[in-house]
Amino acid sequence: MDKVLNHLYETGIIPVVKIEDPDKAVPLAKALREGGISCAEITFRTSQAEEAIRNIANALPDILVGAGTVLTTGQADRAINAGAKFIVSPGLNPEVVRHCINRQIPVVPGCSNPSDIEEALSFGIKVVKFFPAEAAGGVKYIKAISAPYSDIQFIPTGGINEKNLNDYLSCPCVLACGGSWMVNEALIKAGDFNKITELSRNAVKAMLGFELAHIGINSESTEQAGETAGLFSEIFGLDHKDGNSSIFSGTVIEVMKSPFRGVQTCALPIYISLSVRTA
Repeated sequence: MDKVLNHLYETGIIPVVKIEDPDKAVPLAKALREGGISCAEITFRTSQAEEAIRNIANALPDILVGAGTVLTTGQADRAINAGAKFIVSPGLNPEVVRHCINRQIPVVPGCSNPSDIEEALSFGIKVVKFFPAEAAGGVKYIKAISAPYSDIQFIPTGGINEKNLNDYLSCPCVLACGGSWMVNEALIKAGDFNKITELSRNAVKAMLGFELAHIGINSESTEQAGETAGLFSEIFGLDHKDGNSSIFSGTVIEVMKSPFRGVQTCALPIYISLSVRTA
């Protein structure tokens, strides 16, 4: 169980996915992975959730897939049998919690008041969902309610987006945040997985709090510089601009036409100098 919770902590962001077409589940999970997010919570708000979980679990074992909006023990069983590695519910249903514990799968019940938290503690649960986070009081409420319960960690979900993500993650009692802004239902239906990757990558960048300021790459020749810059431009869709002493790919990546700063003699054909700017 700790391994699953550690994975969620290390990822930091848990996409909360409502999906109608299970055939889109694997491309969706791949898009999240390419954006730097290696987990997903597939909600039982649709009848296709079970199949979507199974598709991801079978095709992408490196993705930690769980089930959300689990309201009954029957749904929990269907999710677990399909390959879900964790269960999330909007509230604390003792029957569902007990059932998941008996099946030895991590369960994260929804708790929004001290009574809920104390009932979770009675089951030995140390991580709970705080839902709906923004509507229930947001960061201030989490800080206040967590004070008497030093052993409890929260996964706030509901109303969280790229702008307020770090407000929640800055709380020591917050394990990770659930959100759906990078897996908008309309994007999934349209099959716009490139946009999902972009939004996921932006979310991870916002969470980490830094951005690339400059990448300098030394080359041995103008020809090699052109090939290297061209590769970056092709992969990331960046503009290609030829200068006097270097070739730019976008505004961040600069490939020198001959060695400049850094290692003068190196076994590798290029030398990369990386700088970042904190947010």
